[in-house]
Amino acid sequence: MRGRLVLVVLLGFLAGTLGGVALLLLTRGAPVPEVQTSGEASIGGPFTLVDQTGKTLTDKDFRGRYMLIFFGFTHCPDVCPAELQVMADALSQLGPKAGGIVPIFITLDPERDTPEVVSAYVKNFGPNFVGLTGSPEAIAAVAKAYRVSFSKFYPNGEGDKSNYSVDHSTFLYLMDKNGKYVTHFGFGTPANQMAETLRRYL
Repeated sequence: MRGRLVLVVLLGFLAGTLGGVALLLLTRGAPVPEVQTSGEASIGGPFTLVDQTGKTLTDKDFRGRYMLIFFGFTHCPDVCPAELQVMADALSQLGPKAGGIVPIFITLDPERDTPEVVSAYVKNFGPNFVGLTGSPEAIAAVAKAYRVSFSKFYPNGEGDKSNYSVDHSTFLYLMDKNGKYVTHFGFGTPANQMAETLRRYL
């Protein structure tokens, strides 16, 4: 009985092997179907915010120019100013072509980052920087549209609501002249590499 069971198993294994070989022979040389993708990255979208002068702007106000967008907050001790400086350095390497790109800083801390605060902040990085703020609801909406995650962090516990930082993602987005997503840069991208990428789209 045990010998018959072993024989059945061996025959089954042999049949499977022969079937696999036959399938391989039949399909060898057959064209491999192409995998095609379509559609656009779901990053970006309409927004209505307030710039550093107190003027209400929408995404449509930037049509005809590329937008280079970074989300952060003015109390950020390191990541935000470092990334904004890289943006400034990359744009300076483009020379006159930089005029086709609007560098935009969008705060994730609208409670503290008023237009006046944002104005003083973006001046540190160049006269062409646009700083945007708005209501908490408007900021939450634009952050969601750009897939930006952020949350308040209370170093002394939530009992001290006045002392907080903002944890947030650090991607820098390039949007085209119609407000559509083109590409993004991760934190730490060197200015010369960023400039070279930007130059390809101008």
